[in-house]
Amino acid sequence: MSDFSAKLSVIIVTYNNASVLPHTLASLMENVSFRPLEIILIDNHSSDETIEIIHSFARDASARDVRVLFRLNKKNRGFTHAVNQGLRHATGDFILFLNPDVQLMENSVERMAEFLAVQSDVGIVAPQLLYPNGRIQPSCRHFPRYRDVFFEIAGLSRLFSKSRLFNYWKMGYFSHNRTRRVDQPQGACLLTMRDVVDMIGPWDERFFLFFSDVDWCRRVKRRRKKIYFYPDARAIHKKGDSVYRYRVKSLFYSHRDFIEYFWKTKGKMWQMPMNIGMSILLLSVGAIRIVLALPQALFHKEKMIHGRSFLC
Repeated sequence: MSDFSAKLSVIIVTYNNASVLPHTLASLMENVSFRPLEIILIDNHSSDETIEIIHSFARDASARDVRVLFRLNKKNRGFTHAVNQGLRHATGDFILFLNPDVQLMENSVERMAEFLAVQSDVGIVAPQLLYPNGRIQPSCRHFPRYRDVFFEIAGLSRLFSKSRLFNYWKMGYFSHNRTRRVDQPQGACLLTMRDVVDMIGPWDERFFLFFSDVDWCRRVKRRRKKIYFYPDARAIHKKGDSVYRYRVKSLFYSHRDFIEYFWKTKGKMWQMPMNIGMSILLLSVGAIRIVLALPQALFHKEKMIHGRSFLC
């Protein structure tokens, strides 16, 4: 790698994403003009056609001033571990964290990069995410507080979805159609710079699947770097392609990682009783949600066994 230094490095972690990954890779080739371009694919032991797609893409991209690096893990050690694998290989001045179910729209990365380059106090910029039907997908959040968990569980955040009190965490009051500073854009598409990565360090691997992006954003802000939502750049997000197909595992890790987040960020002695209570609450709610999700998960598995048409 000593003879190659990318202007942009794109890190994509894959796990059984054959249904969406080709669209994401095509959008990179068609809608991103950065050259040289480095695309780093880290696969967490997929069992579908994802690996074949990666090999085919690497062959086709080699002639277009695009370098494709890939690592095929023999074991799934978690999303965050894979992100850090990608970071260790990234050579770009700009680094884009991109989910395999996100399709970049024309000039979106260039617009975000220009925004970053002219404002030295900005550490991360994120685009406006859209559903496949073109509707705006809410993607910005404040850092979660204890009370936000209670409002979520009690249903108050949904009942009063536009309330700054009850839906503060998920920013239900924000239209997502104007540029503004935020705490945490969704980690599906985040652009940063090499010097920010060097300053903040790798993502925290105590988070297996969720909240590592939240934690990294929190660390960026603690170093007095701003984070911006920038709707002049846009991307289509087929939300939760892997998460919803592996619902039980996702529920387990979402609650586990949420508990980890509170224990990491609320570390003062007087916060310990609240952390214990929050852990019990999240474990209890998580257990109930997993039990309720099991019938659907078993049905999904049955469909996968008896025919691939279910996944098409």
